Amino acid sequence: MSRDSAKALVLPVAVLVAFEVWARATHLQSDSLAPPSQIMLALAEAFADFSILTATRDTLFAAFAGLAIGSIIGLALGIAFGLSNTLNRLMEVTVEAIRPIPSIALLPIALIALGFGYRMEIVIVAFACVWPILILSRAAVCSIEPRLMEVARALRLPPAQRVWKIIIPAALPRIFVAFRLAAGIALIVAVTVEIAINPIGLGAGIMLAQQALRADLMLAYLVWIGAIGYALNILLVVAQRRLFGRAALSGDSA
Repeated sequence: MSRDSAKALVLPVAVLVAFEVWARATHLQSDSLAPPSQIMLALAEAFADFSILTATRDTLFAAFAGLAIGSIIGLALGIAFGLSNTLNRLMEVTVEAIRPIPSIALLPIALIALGFGYRMEIVIVAFACVWPILILSRAAVCSIEPRLMEVARALRLPPAQRVWKIIIPAALPRIFVAFRLAAGIALIVAVTVEIAINPIGLGAGIMLAQQALRADLMLAYLVWIGAIGYALNILLVVAQRRLFGRAALSGDSA
């Protein structure tokens, strides 16, 4: 662990220690709070009986499937809108009218159409992930160096090869930033759907713990979700830097 990472841990650890001391000193009795030591014990119990691992599998399956579908749709639309000013203008009102709709607001429609289970959750996650991919990929395509497009026209590349050989490689660093953003959204929306209505995954585990008045287990699930999100972001940041090097930094700042 680097010195900077160790310094970053000082404040969270100090807060946890202070809260543990306060909870023990006041003999905390609460349906919504628990000492950090009890939370860690509850997390260990959830791992021991595999309940949290099963819930994690369900949540990540729905999140990643929705992320994949949303990314494909958003990337295709973003490239199309970036290449065609006419299409972009024609669809601008439609996109800006649909994009602000909260994905959770679609739950009643999705529940009637698809019922409980993976399909409903995947559709809601995909809807939420389309928009950051679409908006940022469209901006990435529009910002491509015009000389690259002139080279593609000079070589008389057909549209499919122009997209595959010129546009995607040039825009990929910024598209990957959009994918990182969408990955975080996918996890958030998947857990939210499970809390709201879908009886599977980590969100359902939180609700079951809350109904059982197990504040320690409920908070253990929250800690685990945070750890998953943090690990996912670290993996994507490392992949971005390995794949794009300095271009990754310019993509982050864009």
